[in-house]
Amino acid sequence: MTTIGLIGAGHIGSTVARLAVAAGHDVVLSNSRGPETLSDLVAELGDHARAATAAEAAAAGDVVVVTIPLKSYREVPVEPLRGKIVIDTNNYYPQRDGHVAELDDESTTVSELLQAHLPESHVVKAFNNIYFEHLLGLARPSGSEDRSALAIAGDDEGAKKTVADLLDDLGYDTVDAGPLAEGWRYQRDTAAYGTPYTEGWGTADMKARTGDADRVRELLGQAKRYRDMQD
Repeated sequence: MTTIGLIGAGHIGSTVARLAVAAGHDVVLSNSRGPETLSDLVAELGDHARAATAAEAAAAGDVVVVTIPLKSYREVPVEPLRGKIVIDTNNYYPQRDGHVAELDDESTTVSELLQAHLPESHVVKAFNNIYFEHLLGLARPSGSEDRSALAIAGDDEGAKKTVADLLDDLGYDTVDAGPLAEGWRYQRDTAAYGTPYTEGWGTADMKARTGDADRVRELLGQAKRYRDMQD
């Protein structure tokens, strides 16, 4: 059993918490509004869940999920995450986050920004390219024929192995997209963003579909940089 710390308890964070509790893990949830605002979610999740501050969730987690708007990444506590595995679910939406020059010119990536903020943590990018309802609904036991796979990227092989094992517990196979710098391959608006797991992505009629490892690998290989999408 692993304790999962969550910095952020919105759509993705609460979904990861539900999957983790269902798999027998403990979760410590936090958000920007204070632990008392999470009482309903904690009550739903039961004895394996508790609410805390972000620093407390970071300290308590064996693995910590950062799932907040990108514009707030500098608020993630550094010291309690030293030496820990951190899963980054973030995406860059300029209309929400404001423009970030190094992301606009593609000289770095979202998860590399978080890694720079957490220089002694081991950041792994995951969960950012799947709709939260589909993340919950597509989870399957290991060995299921209709099991989906999630992409991960990271610079530490041991950290990626730990995250892959956790994803297996949560109901997903894993596709290793490579080092953290390759996380752009499944960022917003790329071929592997949403579409592996969704029919009608971005429409009112979208519905979940299995996105197996072969399909995810195929779409990762089709990825284009934003500058090349404009040509």
